[in-house]
Amino acid sequence: MTYTVTATGLHKAYGDHVVLDGIDLAVATGSVFSLLGPNGAGKTTLVRILATLLAPDSGTATIAGHDLVTDPLGVREVISLTGQYAAVDEVLTAEENLLMMAQLRHLPRRVARQRVEDLLVEFDLVEARSRRVGTFSGGMTRRLDLAISMIERPELLFLDEPTTGLDPRSREQVWGTVRQLVDDGVTILLTTQYLEEADQLADRIAVLDGGAIVAEGTAAELKSTIGGELLRIELGDAESFGRAVTQLSPERTDERLLSVEVPTDGSPAEIVALLARLEREGLVVRKVTTVHPSLDDVFFSLTERRAA
Repeated sequence: MTYTVTATGLHKAYGDHVVLDGIDLAVATGSVFSLLGPNGAGKTTLVRILATLLAPDSGTATIAGHDLVTDPLGVREVISLTGQYAAVDEVLTAEENLLMMAQLRHLPRRVARQRVEDLLVEFDLVEARSRRVGTFSGGMTRRLDLAISMIERPELLFLDEPTTGLDPRSREQVWGTVRQLVDDGVTILLTTQYLEEADQLADRIAVLDGGAIVAEGTAAELKSTIGGELLRIELGDAESFGRAVTQLSPERTDERLLSVEVPTDGSPAEIVALLARLEREGLVVRKVTTVHPSLDDVFFSLTERRAA
C-alpha cells in the first residue's frame, strides 16, 4: 500500500499549552481519511501544519514524497485546501472565478479555457456559469469552491469542515462530489463536525482529543471498540419502565420514551428468553428493536473517558 501522507511525532505548543502532542499519521493514497474531535482537539492545527501554513515544533511528515520541513514548496505544488468558508468572489460569475484561479496558477490560456469547461461540467455548474456567485445556494457555492480547488488536480485535497452550515440536501450533493473526486484518484483529508459525514465518506477515521490521537480505524472497527449490539425495549407504561430499570440494569434509559437498552448477542434465542421473562413478570412491552453502535457513541465514549 502506498501513502500520500505520513507523519511521525508532530508536536506543536504555544507556551505551556500543548496543541499537538506527538501525532503519528498515515493516509493511504486514493482514500478519504477523516479527523474527528471536539473543539480545541487540534484538528485545524494539524491541517495547517500539513498544508505548510504552520511549522511544527518537532516531528516529521511527507506529503506525496515531499518533506514537509525541507521542501514546503514541493508540498504546496501537490496539495489544495478547501476551508470551512468558501474562498470565492461573490461579485464574479462561476466561470470568472474559475478563470481567475487558472490565471493565478499560470495555466496557458487555451489549457485554462478547457480546464474551466471540464470543471463546469464535472461539478454540475454549466447552467450557472454566467450567474454571479452571490446568487448561489450554499451547496452550489461549495461545489464551485471544490471546483476551484481542482483547477490543477492535487495529489492531496484538504477539506476542512466542508459542509458546515449547509442544509441536508446540499450536504448530500457535496458528499457526491467528494466520492467522485476519490473515484478520480484524489486523496482527501477531511475534518468534520458531523459524525454521519465521516461514517458516510471516510475509509479510515482518527479521533483527536487533547492534541493526541486516541483512536484510529475504520468506522466498523471503531464501533466495535465500545461493545456489541443493544436491545432497545420500549415499555407500555411508567410502572413497567420503572421495574425494567430496576430488574435489567440497562446501559441506557430514556424516561420520555419509557425505553431501556440492554446488551445482547443478537441471537433470536436470547431475545425470546428476555421477552418471555418480562411477560412472566407482568411488564408491558410495546416495542423491541436492535440498536447498533454509532460513531456518535464512539466519539462520546472516547472523549468523555478522557475528560473523566
